[in-house]
Amino acid sequence: MKTFTLKNFRLFFVSFLTLTAISFPTSVAALLLRGGGDSFAEPLLQRYSQEYEQQTGQQFKYSTLGSGGGIRLLASQTVDFAGTSLIPTPIERNQIEDGLLMVPIGGGSLSIVYNLKNITRDLTTDVKLSREKLVQIFTGEVSNWKQINPNFPNQKIEVIVCSGSCATSFILTKYLNQISGGKIPGSREPNWGFRFFSSQSEGGGIAGEVRRIDGAIGYVPTRLAREQELSIASLENGEGRYVKPTLEETQKALLNVEFNDDFTTDDVKDPKEGYPLVSLTWLLIYKRYVNEDQLIATKNLLTWILTEGQELNEQLEYTRIPEDVTIEILEAVNNELRMRPY
Repeated sequence: MKTFTLKNFRLFFVSFLTLTAISFPTSVAALLLRGGGDSFAEPLLQRYSQEYEQQTGQQFKYSTLGSGGGIRLLASQTVDFAGTSLIPTPIERNQIEDGLLMVPIGGGSLSIVYNLKNITRDLTTDVKLSREKLVQIFTGEVSNWKQINPNFPNQKIEVIVCSGSCATSFILTKYLNQISGGKIPGSREPNWGFRFFSSQSEGGGIAGEVRRIDGAIGYVPTRLAREQELSIASLENGEGRYVKPTLEETQKALLNVEFNDDFTTDDVKDPKEGYPLVSLTWLLIYKRYVNEDQLIATKNLLTWILTEGQELNEQLEYTRIPEDVTIEILEAVNNELRMRPY
């Protein structure tokens, strides 16, 4: 197991570039790599895309279509890589005929966002959700804002959820499962068990719906919540503190996450410290290639993301992958990604 620790990345970065300078070719014909998947890491990947083109002249594009959709497109060889905050099932892995390498690129938080027009104008007012109330909202047991706080308006809570196979739904429901004693199953496509207001296919749709509907509540990646200037609830953590999804609180929650040998994690347990609604995010990469340019372009992109790209993570409120894990990932990229047959 590998521990998610936060150490001095810069020393590693310099030493690793020296170590791998010969291993990764830098010249490759112009090739646009295409990826798709969940919205959890979309802000990070879009920033990577901009910086990567500026620094290298090479391009990649990323489209949001849900983690499940990204995995399916990878299996059908429609995309060059997929983004996910879900770990593929054994059946899904077997469907990817050219093998699969999971590359963690960072950790982030999921925000509970809301719209209460009568209170959001008052900057001194904050929606604080206890663990119990959070569970009750997403089981339909609490359906009025006055049940959250007697000072809030007598107004129905309009729950907005993600449709289809969503990593954000899985992140939320697996956390609700942990704090509800198993009352809510962790699921990519939850059966919420009550009548919610609407479902949207991705984070941008949820954000737009929450902004539009007075009394709405939903869940989106924190960076998206910040960009859309949505109101973000404080959540009760394992210590009983009410915390916002800041970078510092996300780092506390992910400090001791352990990686398996294939760079997956067994789970992000309910953290005692920090902001509790967090997850890692991965790129899913083929191991075997029939096109040498695609192989070189993929290696170059992953090398950049796991070295220079990591310098961007904290600017966007994502945590970095620790250097001891990163060097093992890059060794796997160099050794396991190859031409077919081999």
